[in-house]
Amino acid sequence: MSRRLSIIASILFFSIGASEAQTPSPDGMSAARALVTTMKLSEQYKALLPAILLGLRPAVVQDRPEIERDYDAMMPMLTDAFAPYYSAMVDGIVTIYANNFTAGELREIEAFYRQPVGQKLLEKSSMVAQQSLQIGQEVGRKAADDLKGRLTEALRQKGHKL
Repeated sequence: MSRRLSIIASILFFSIGASEAQTPSPDGMSAARALVTTMKLSEQYKALLPAILLGLRPAVVQDRPEIERDYDAMMPMLTDAFAPYYSAMVDGIVTIYANNFTAGELREIEAFYRQPVGQKLLEKSSMVAQQSLQIGQEVGRKAADDLKGRLTEALRQKGHKL
């Protein structure tokens, strides 16, 4: 799930300028918001906060128990502070969808995600993306090793000492 969220967050942050340049129709925005709700993206964005706080904890706490206790006690305040960012992410992704699909297309996509197979895709997509990344890394590593060997041999045949 975190890989998928990272991708979504990256898309949001890198395309925010482009999404502001276009003004989607109210119908498109409504259809996009319904899709985002059906895809449960808001729940996934909310799940980002614990990971963010976990990443910040060592730098802030610095292995000091007294700070650690206060840090943990501040979680509700931090959750409230995250709300504007959460809303901005949801609004941004709604705008991205509305800019890239018609209202009719968005309704068709949402209809797919409402079906059991669409819900299964949502549940499994993080795992599939993670496994796909692993395969891509393995194959890429093997290809790089093979290409390095071939290039080295070809350069040696041309008289280069490697």
